[in-house]
Amino acid sequence: MVALGPGFRCPGVADYRLSPTTGDDTARHSLCRALHNSPVVTSPRGGSVLQRAVRILEVFDASYPALPISEIARRADLPVATAHRLVTALVRMGLLERDAKRQVRVGVRLWELAARSSVAVGLRATAMPYLEDLHAAVKQHTQLGVLEGKEVLYLELLSSRGAVVNITRIASRLPAHACSSGLVLLAYAPAETQEEALSSQLQRYTPKTVTDPTQLRRLLADVRRQGYAIADGFIHLDATGAAVPIRGFDGTVMATLSVIVPSGGGHAAAAIPALITASRGITRALGTTPQAPHPDTRPRSS
Repeated sequence: MVALGPGFRCPGVADYRLSPTTGDDTARHSLCRALHNSPVVTSPRGGSVLQRAVRILEVFDASYPALPISEIARRADLPVATAHRLVTALVRMGLLERDAKRQVRVGVRLWELAARSSVAVGLRATAMPYLEDLHAAVKQHTQLGVLEGKEVLYLELLSSRGAVVNITRIASRLPAHACSSGLVLLAYAPAETQEEALSSQLQRYTPKTVTDPTQLRRLLADVRRQGYAIADGFIHLDATGAAVPIRGFDGTVMATLSVIVPSGGGHAAAAIPALITASRGITRALGTTPQAPHPDTRPRSS
């Protein structure tokens, strides 16, 4: 049974509930019709209605912030009619919206809901002053990221005009093995998380991207010993990433702070002291005590 608010019930679909304040009556009826009229409601391949709605939300990214219904359906692997009905319901609820060209994009309501209680929002707010100081010092891309599965999710990015090439965007992801942020997060992750990442298909972006699991394990050991990671040309040959961990209240690594600088010239190694200082500031602001530095904290070129 689906509950869509007082007086609205959609029998036959379990474990899906919306707040009574979400949307209006028309939106609720529209979603209810989508549940029953969709040709894949009971299809194992199609998944639950909630799963299909999430698949629709996941098709948008920095490269494609707005899409037509047909492309949404293709990317979400849904029939066009099903995608149209679900998108219509999500638009009425404010989770999606249509632009002047009738293309669909993520709605402000979705951002509002996410901003209310997400741990990531608090982390970003706490880290922002230190990101700004770091950005002013290095005058290149400065990033805040967390580990999500086998990928780094970037919560914040500060850039400068004329900075080196960087494919990262706010709310974008990169495979953890292919960037300095990911190497730091994997290095301090549980063993099972590391093995899951290293046993998957590892994408090569440039000839310098490390995709051999044995070599990656050695890199992760170096990160734990040094306290930082440098990824020279892993994503783009002209750019090098340098990252350090940010620790949570219990001393575990909860995020990473990184910069993207031009390759060569020792720029990445030179940024390590500023990264460490900013990371310790964030840790203190989070209400924790930074761990004592490892005896070998001198940055080395790679």
